[in-house]
Amino acid sequence: MRRFIFSVFILFLFFFSQAGGQEIYRWTDEKGTLHFSDDLTLVPEKYRDQFTQKKPPKESSPPEASQEGEGIKAESQFSPVKKDLQGRGEDWWRAKAKEWNDKLQNAQKNYDEASQALKAKEQQREDSKFKPHSQRKRLSGEEKNLEEKAKEREKELEEVKEMVEKVLPKQAEDYHADPNWLKPKEQGEPPPPPGNPSNEPDKP
Repeated sequence: MRRFIFSVFILFLFFFSQAGGQEIYRWTDEKGTLHFSDDLTLVPEKYRDQFTQKKPPKESSPPEASQEGEGIKAESQFSPVKKDLQGRGEDWWRAKAKEWNDKLQNAQKNYDEASQALKAKEQQREDSKFKPHSQRKRLSGEEKNLEEKAKEREKELEEVKEMVEKVLPKQAEDYHADPNWLKPKEQGEPPPPPGNPSNEPDKP
């Protein structure tokens, strides 16, 4: 009677564990008694080579979810992340392009300031025709210095322009990088203006 109750209790644990989604291990000892456990560490080592592991059946996923998962998997297989020959991706090239575009803006600003200062000094020298020679000589020296500075700024600007417009695109081509990575990202189209788009009066 006790053995019967014990067997019923073991079977109850077996079905209860299956309902809970756990793995079930079954083995028979030397006396022929059937044992069940959901913990592998509770199975004696000498019986582990003969136990049977049972897994509860997996619930089938809905067709739509399955198709969506297959679509994502296929997309990941056929749309790998682009890299250049050195393993550098879009972020690296965009950062490089931004760095040189910032330098270009700074060089253009410095050249404009130097040019404006030179023009102002030239006008000041022209207005000093009837002033003492010493003052006109001083203005001429200052004008010469500003002219040399403007030429230096112009040279710097041309060097940065060449880097942005020629050197960097050539490097991207040599390393098989996407040339679009050097262009600023598109911000998207502006929203349409409010009101009637056909400019016709609204009908009552």
